[in-house]
Amino acid sequence: MTRQRYAGADGFTLIELLIVVVIIGILAAIAIPKYNEVKERAVIAAMQSDLRKLSSKQELHHAEFSTYTSDLTAMDFIESQDVTVSIGEATVRGWSAQANHPNTDVSCAMYFGNAAQVAPASQPGLLACT
Repeated sequence: MTRQRYAGADGFTLIELLIVVVIIGILAAIAIPKYNEVKERAVIAAMQSDLRKLSSKQELHHAEFSTYTSDLTAMDFIESQDVTVSIGEATVRGWSAQANHPNTDVSCAMYFGNAAQVAPASQPGLLACT
């Protein structure tokens, strides 16, 4: 004896629902890592942008006061959301800074002039990230 569907019966079988769940799982397995990768690249770009902006602000400050500064508010510098920029050294002859973000292990750094080298930056004036 076989079961027949009633003419007015609507709905999905268990197999149909299982297939849909499997397809959604496969799509999620592909999409989630890509999303995380794009998100991390955006965070790194924000840190790099902040360090470039800091470089410009430091040069403006140096042109006006003949020295670099470690005071971000004196330069009217505003960091991107969740990015932490810390100035390691600021003297008459140079400055160094590092940018970090809580959502990534990547760190970006930059130094200029006679300031102490900050890892991962290896050459003055060039921004580097690890």
